[in-house]
Amino acid sequence: MAKALLVGSVSVFLAGATTMAAAGEKSGFFDWVHGDWYLTVGAAGFAAPEFEGAGDTIFRATPMISLGKVGPEARFVSRNDNISFSLYDSGAFRTGAVGKIVFPRDADDADDLNGLSDVGWGAELGAFAEVYPTDWLRVRGELRQGVGAHHGVVADVAVDAFTDVTETVRVSGGPRLSMASADYFRTYYGVDAGESAASGLSEYDPGGGLRSVGAGGAVTWKTTDRITTSAFAEYARLLGPAADSSLVEERGSKNQFMIGMSATYRFDFTVP
Repeated sequence: MAKALLVGSVSVFLAGATTMAAAGEKSGFFDWVHGDWYLTVGAAGFAAPEFEGAGDTIFRATPMISLGKVGPEARFVSRNDNISFSLYDSGAFRTGAVGKIVFPRDADDADDLNGLSDVGWGAELGAFAEVYPTDWLRVRGELRQGVGAHHGVVADVAVDAFTDVTETVRVSGGPRLSMASADYFRTYYGVDAGESAASGLSEYDPGGGLRSVGAGGAVTWKTTDRITTSAFAEYARLLGPAADSSLVEERGSKNQFMIGMSATYRFDFTVP
């Protein structure tokens, strides 16, 4: 429930900021509230690693909540896209601000984490840019600074080819690349002397570099005008500081798989 409220609150905030930026020429500060809005609610269920770098897989369920003002739709949207709002959109190129919720990692959540420090709630804030070289291909990059949970910098790049099999069914997929700074790796993959003594893992002090390469894909079905369902799968191969971590080498796996399904329902309403 707390995750749902937090995700919903951030979605509301970013959606409002998007509309305010687009309607900056209006005289009244609250004029952006009036007009047509949408509320999308749903959930995703998926099998994924117990924690980042884990070898064991568990089933998870997360809420999906988005609130925003009706406007031009992006040509392609992936479930991997973090919460973002566009400050410039020419059709073939979009750029703007992006944000991601970082959920906590409790050492009690998995036996393999026993003895390691907990990681609290946080966020990653930054910018995104995406370009469409063709009508069926999108390249998107995100650069985010950690706040709270970690203080590192994370960069993600995704390439997705997409095609509409029918008017309601879209298939998409492509390669993924992720990089991060030393502060990020120390938080999630580092093992200091105290943690080594408590956990039995070898000490490890990582630097920055590549985090992973992989690929992902999805089949999205617009079941009705309001209901959208999706089946998705992702694979990531940990590299560099992540792959060399004692947490991964001694207890985890360099191969990270995720597969799942999601469903959302869209409500439309007007604020007079």
